[in-house]
Amino acid sequence: MPTSPAVSVGPASGRGGVVDLGGLDARIAGCRACPRLVAWREEVAATKRAAFADQTYWGRPVPGFGPADASLLVVGLAPAAHGGNRTGRMFTGDRSGDVLYAALHELGLASQGTSVSADDGLELFGVRVTSPVHCAPPANKPTPEERDNCRPWLVEELGLLRPTLRAVVVLGAFGWQAALPAFAEAGWRVPRPRPAFAHGARVTLGRRPEPDGTEPASVELFGCFHVSQRNTFTGRLTPAMLRQVLGAAAESAGLATRPPRDRTRASDEPEPGTRRGTDT
Repeated sequence: MPTSPAVSVGPASGRGGVVDLGGLDARIAGCRACPRLVAWREEVAATKRAAFADQTYWGRPVPGFGPADASLLVVGLAPAAHGGNRTGRMFTGDRSGDVLYAALHELGLASQGTSVSADDGLELFGVRVTSPVHCAPPANKPTPEERDNCRPWLVEELGLLRPTLRAVVVLGAFGWQAALPAFAEAGWRVPRPRPAFAHGARVTLGRRPEPDGTEPASVELFGCFHVSQRNTFTGRLTPAMLRQVLGAAAESAGLATRPPRDRTRASDEPEPGTRRGTDT
């Protein structure tokens, strides 16, 4: 397990002092800004699940995962009580992560298709994964206040990724609602009225000119149903649907992908009329 970083009280402490993603990740992992989330994540880490009774839980906010020069960012509610809260890595140790990393691996954007622990050797290529809320919430439902408390972390992360970031996949309506204000605060132009979430949605976010007058590269924002068990078990989100969005975003980000293996299972194909819609 990684060593515990110095504890900070929340996103406001030390702002402006972060010069790299490593420093930001350490500050995120020490955040105690939301009392309800702190109490829940620490209770879960102490009581554990029987299947993981012999493991030391991370029990802290989960930082983003992936290279500092990523051109594609995946944003979605991620830390689960016995997933990221246990392992200390985004979408790691639960079935949502199994689905996400399998899709990235098939596209050639991850070194392997499984993500079981922080030391399992998984690498992402040109892709970073983060969350609008870094702590595992009770019932997987953060409050609006907790979402807003966590937003400055995402704003800082977007700022650090700005030189290379070209595309973003947002998983679920919660992530979409959290990401758009963060992009606006980080300097991108978000259309008004703000675009609604939909699976398959695509929105171009221009960036405000730099102080020297140069026009920075825009970012392509893609909507995708969340990789939750509710969506994947019911077929609302199939592997083919997920690969389609990730592949389009990777192309927009300038990342080379490989064609996924030929699939013949009917369950891998999206049902008619399920490509678009709203999701929580």
